[in-house]
Amino acid sequence: MNAQFPQALFQSNGGFAALVLRVPVGLILAAHGSQKLFGWFGGYGLEGTGQWLASIGLEPGYLMALLAGGAEFFGGLALVLGLLARPAALVAAFTMLVAIFAVHIGNGLFMSDNGYEYALTLLVATLALAIQGAGRFSVDGIIRKSA
Repeated sequence: MNAQFPQALFQSNGGFAALVLRVPVGLILAAHGSQKLFGWFGGYGLEGTGQWLASIGLEPGYLMALLAGGAEFFGGLALVLGLLARPAALVAAFTMLVAIFAVHIGNGLFMSDNGYEYALTLLVATLALAIQGAGRFSVDGIIRKSA
């Protein structure tokens, strides 16, 4: 394996801005993932979310709920900590892209009509984090300094 790969994974040109972006976005993603995985915060858990995903054509529903919930919950926690932030952000961005095209696109832009505005906002925020990395104030930053 290339010795530069790990260093590039943890490299970041972000400072406080990355921290300000990744903590609330990570918390929001983790909360939404916990709804899907555990039924917390009024969610339906894996079974209910899986049934709904199957009903809109994302099958097998249980697996899709596990993947989406896991990406949001664990990816969100990783973003909060700034741990492997780039891969976590990319996985979350992909999850938001699927949400936009599988669920929201036909409803227009606005959230009030179940549109894609919120998922698009999370997509853009996670892409920004994937580009800039976790920033100086992160577990990735600590790993980078010690390498």
